[in-house]
Amino acid sequence: MESAVKDRNAQAPKKPRKGATAEEMSARQKEVSVSEFFVKNRHLLGFDNARKALLTTVKEAVDNSLDACEEAAILPEIVVVIEDLDPKRPATAKSSRYRVTVIDNGPGIVRKQVENIFGRLLYGSKFHRLKMSRGQQGIGISAAGMNGLITTGRPMVITTKPGAKQSAHFIELAMNTKTNRAEVTLDKETKDFPPERFLGLTPGTRQLSREGKFLSEESFRTGTSVSIELEGKYQKGRGSVDEFLELTAIANPHARIVFVPPTRVSQDDADDMLPGTSAAAAEDGKSSAPVQTSETGGVVVYPRGIEELPPETREIQPHPKGIELGILLQMLKDYEASEKGSLYEFLQTRFCRVSSATASRMCSAIGVTSRTRAGDIEAPQAEKLFKVFEDEKLPPPPTDCLAPIGVRQLLAGMLKGVKAEFYAASTREAAVYRGRPFQIEAAIAFGGDLPGDQSARVIRFANRVPLLFQQSACSSFKAVEETPWKNYAMQQPRGSLPVGPLVVMIHMASVWVPFTSESKEAIADYDEIRKEMRLALMECGRKLGTYLRKRQKMRRESERRDVFERYIGEIAKAIHAITGDDAKKLYDALLEQARRKTAVADQQLDEDGKVVKEDDEPFDDDGVIVVPSAIAPVEIAAPIAPVSFDEPKAAEKGRAAKGAKGAKSPEPRAKNAAKAEAKPDSKPAAKAAPAIVTRKDLASRPAPEPKPAAKPSKRFDDDDPRLF
Repeated sequence: MESAVKDRNAQAPKKPRKGATAEEMSARQKEVSVSEFFVKNRHLLGFDNARKALLTTVKEAVDNSLDACEEAAILPEIVVVIEDLDPKRPATAKSSRYRVTVIDNGPGIVRKQVENIFGRLLYGSKFHRLKMSRGQQGIGISAAGMNGLITTGRPMVITTKPGAKQSAHFIELAMNTKTNRAEVTLDKETKDFPPERFLGLTPGTRQLSREGKFLSEESFRTGTSVSIELEGKYQKGRGSVDEFLELTAIANPHARIVFVPPTRVSQDDADDMLPGTSAAAAEDGKSSAPVQTSETGGVVVYPRGIEELPPETREIQPHPKGIELGILLQMLKDYEASEKGSLYEFLQTRFCRVSSATASRMCSAIGVTSRTRAGDIEAPQAEKLFKVFEDEKLPPPPTDCLAPIGVRQLLAGMLKGVKAEFYAASTREAAVYRGRPFQIEAAIAFGGDLPGDQSARVIRFANRVPLLFQQSACSSFKAVEETPWKNYAMQQPRGSLPVGPLVVMIHMASVWVPFTSESKEAIADYDEIRKEMRLALMECGRKLGTYLRKRQKMRRESERRDVFERYIGEIAKAIHAITGDDAKKLYDALLEQARRKTAVADQQLDEDGKVVKEDDEPFDDDGVIVVPSAIAPVEIAAPIAPVSFDEPKAAEKGRAAKGAKGAKSPEPRAKNAAKAEAKPDSKPAAKAAPAIVTRKDLASRPAPEPKPAAKPSKRFDDDDPRLF
């Protein structure tokens, strides 16, 4: 019975599914706000996971603070505080709730703009202007507040003081993701700026505040404080807040940054931080030492390396060779709606590098006069004008819109952040991609405490902002791999990074950096950009190669002197036994000659192999710094006992007799040593150049076992330990 029912159901035809009508489909369509879109796609903005969300929040707030201070011509002083709001969580918890607060001494924000700046996505002053800045899209800090609101339900807290004699505004606001607008829940005036509660937050803040080095009223006459609660994870190592602040201090040596970390830290990753960036790298008691990072009661201070602001930048107009046809048509419509001027005026005012003669020539090329209105240009004529742009020879765009770090500042930042023995920096001339000017800078640090058995560390910057993720997709990383480091005395496996104690830094300054995503984690791989990066690295590599070859020559000469000193005592005794000359004078003369022949080993070198004088400036014109105290000393196989010639004269006859009997034994050795001394410049056959050994490599080796002290030798005895 049941099988029959199943057969009938299987044979019965299925009713066709009723589809939706056009009216029903149109009724379901509605506009999506940009904030609502990014709520569902927060990974596009850098909020992939708890650890990255914490870093992105700090990054966006610090970038805004640096931009505001530089635009107001104020030396930046920034305080970053991360408070753990759930310190008693279990050890297995994957995330915790934190409160991130960033305080700066910038110009502050006027009250009517607070809701727009912190409560709306894609709202800002930097998107349409062609001028170098860290922020570009007007998304960052608003997205950080939106992420905090979604994960904790807590609004942002903003305290801003736009005037030194004005009261500060204390505001709590939350973003309405449906409307992309801010909703203010609390608004009042206060005199608590900078916030007083941070002065006694930790033992380190209390000590620094007593010394006037933490949130002093003199330094923070104006400014802004932003607090965001969010679900995150604080963890040290690569891609952490600590690394971001360290690299920011390197690229912005004019800024002073104070970091108050949370009381509880998750299990750290492998310690891949830059050697010399911790508090242990500070050289206490040396007034001439470069400023370096210090730590007080857990509070990390990245000091200001220079007292100069970056050069002021100016906004420029688009370059004719950097626009597309559709953009040209839209620019013509906008100009007609606002100015209603001629095409001749449009070309000169809306583009850079277009002179009056060039504008007149372009008008004639498309068959119009200089008085033709821009609104009368039809699409075919606009297309002809676009082709004229491509064929016309125009000067490159101006570069006063860029503010590169500069060679001196690069070296100051590297000295502050990396403890090495050799530093070199290079700044390329400005170049153009898609009509937008950009400038590439590179710096390297070699030796010192850097590990010698690992691949080189690459740190990347775009408009002075560190890039911590998507390294392999970045044009900077690819440029380092393509640089021929073998030509500069470095080891480099095929198609990969060089191996050795090396840190490579690359910075791109541009009016519009072509990032691969909205999270601004990697630079797009344009051929023009990668070429400039490679040329800058090669310039630094040539300086490093020259230095390494000179260091290898110094090492060879030092080893050569070591051989001389081991044989000089024997030679002096043998000659005395043969000729009777004073052995002490012979020894001193031969020792002086050996030191003169190997004088290169005692020199302090710059990149050209020249002697560096003690009173020279640490910065030279070629962008190179050598730190003699960080250079690894030359390894000596065994200590050489000093030769003693002060023997009683009573034993001379006995020794002379012994010397006469055994004169045949040391004579061949004396002749061979004298022959080697007669040709001091001869190269050893088939001997490879010694490798550079770093101080860290020497420190990691086990200490040699102490050897028993040699007995005082008697003059010209056959059992003298210096005789073979």
